[in-house]
Amino acid sequence: MAQIEAGAGTEADALAEREPTASEIRLVVGASSAGTIFEWYDFFIYGTLAYILKDAFYDVDDPTLGLLLVWSTFAVGFAFRPIGAILFGYLGDKLGRKYTFLVTVTLMGIATAGVGFIPTVDQVGIVAPIIVIVLRVLQGLALGGEYGGAAIYVAEHAPPDKRGYYTSFIQASVAGGFVLSIIVVLACRAIIPEDDFNAWGWRVPFLLSIALLAISLWMRFKLSESPVFKAMKEAGETSGNPFIESFTYPGNPKRIFVALFGVAAILTTIWYTAFFSSLSFLKGTMRLDEFTVEVILLIAGTLSLGMYLVVGKWSDSVGRKKPIIIGALATLVLLFPIFWFMGSLANPGLAESAERNPVVVSGQECVTDPFAELFDREQTDCGKVLGTLIANGVTYTLEPGDTLAMSVGGTPVAIDDAWLSDNKALTDGLQSALSENGFDFSRQIPPLTSILGIIAALLALGALSALTYGSVAALLSEMFPPRIRYSSMSIPYHIGAGYLGGFLPLISSVIVASTGNIYSGLWYTWGVVAFGVVVAWWGLAGGPPKDFEDDVA
Repeated sequence: MAQIEAGAGTEADALAEREPTASEIRLVVGASSAGTIFEWYDFFIYGTLAYILKDAFYDVDDPTLGLLLVWSTFAVGFAFRPIGAILFGYLGDKLGRKYTFLVTVTLMGIATAGVGFIPTVDQVGIVAPIIVIVLRVLQGLALGGEYGGAAIYVAEHAPPDKRGYYTSFIQASVAGGFVLSIIVVLACRAIIPEDDFNAWGWRVPFLLSIALLAISLWMRFKLSESPVFKAMKEAGETSGNPFIESFTYPGNPKRIFVALFGVAAILTTIWYTAFFSSLSFLKGTMRLDEFTVEVILLIAGTLSLGMYLVVGKWSDSVGRKKPIIIGALATLVLLFPIFWFMGSLANPGLAESAERNPVVVSGQECVTDPFAELFDREQTDCGKVLGTLIANGVTYTLEPGDTLAMSVGGTPVAIDDAWLSDNKALTDGLQSALSENGFDFSRQIPPLTSILGIIAALLALGALSALTYGSVAALLSEMFPPRIRYSSMSIPYHIGAGYLGGFLPLISSVIVASTGNIYSGLWYTWGVVAFGVVVAWWGLAGGPPKDFEDDVA
């Protein structure tokens, strides 16, 4: 208990001794937020360009498998975030907040720029995806140390009554990185002809990381160390082993469990559903024009940035728990309706055709295996048909049968044997047959009213994300003792974000590919949030915000 009192006293004394001036706070928030924007830009540019990268780095015929491989490599970066959290959390609690996140932003910038130099699979074969995976590992390690460092650095400079508001800029910066990635991609598309962009222009957004890294380092070198960490170091109260102490400090195991499942799991699955699932849904399943989708997401993402600040400021008066609970419960109610609404506006012809002329498939072993080509397994004929349908956004139902058969609106469709040995022939053949029954597989540009409706739906998803994310940096900083704060908050946050959130695009895509229902992947988000809200309700403290020492008094 003496440790608790000592650590708490150090933090309180440090904050009371000298409150940063307004200009100092602006520098702290601005530099930390800018670095976070740039670092998340580096991470998100990969997901933004997923539909191009699948052809650049993977030599597979199945378009569904190609996209799954891209999302698998995307998930690799997330898988290493917890390791980065352990490594850089240890350094942040031992050596200081400032220099640790200088290292993380440098590592991220170098790894991201490296993707822009990788030869394609046509040039070097399997070496290309191996290099991508190595660089994604480095990105994941860097990101595992970035968020905790930036969040704590701002939190330990902020006055207690404004901690939620100031740290909400870090949360908004995560979304800002996504917005910046779209802006850069759109700018490159406007300057570089489409064929050239698909051939080599996609490298430019990655190479720009070099310039962004230089700006971020310049801004962060101007910062001084956190006053709380300096006070602890002068008092000799830094942790001997932050990793071990994170799991042995009184009450910390429960806090870590709640932070993992009641905070990180909720916010990360909602966030990636709002931004990445919607991106994949609109570009892929709904077959919207890619430029149109990027403009829609740019507008919605930019407008949603302010929501994080509003929620952060609101949490300074009502507490951190209330916005999270409200956002999680609202997600359980609204998630499916929002996506149904987007689907009805984005490509109404697809939904109407499926309703008027339902697609029914039957046959033996009628289960699609999305990874068959990767593992050299033989996909069944029925599985090939199902995989092609779902890759084209066509919902189907299965009926028992001894032979492969397909009907559209009750009319049988003859499946040529030659189609089954060639993915392109199967895609062309099925699209032709379905087109005769009203299905339209051309890229869609919805009317303006529909575009505005889609933006409104994305803003609703952004609001759900802001409610569950806007106050989190302040909440996690207040949940853990200063001496082990970097490690204790980073480990559960990045386990939740790395595994439950990072694997969301992959898991959702596999669910959709396996069920034939274009909305079924949302059940993953719904299930994680449902469990998380129970944990949050039980484990998070209600009422106005309290510093850590008040929480354990």
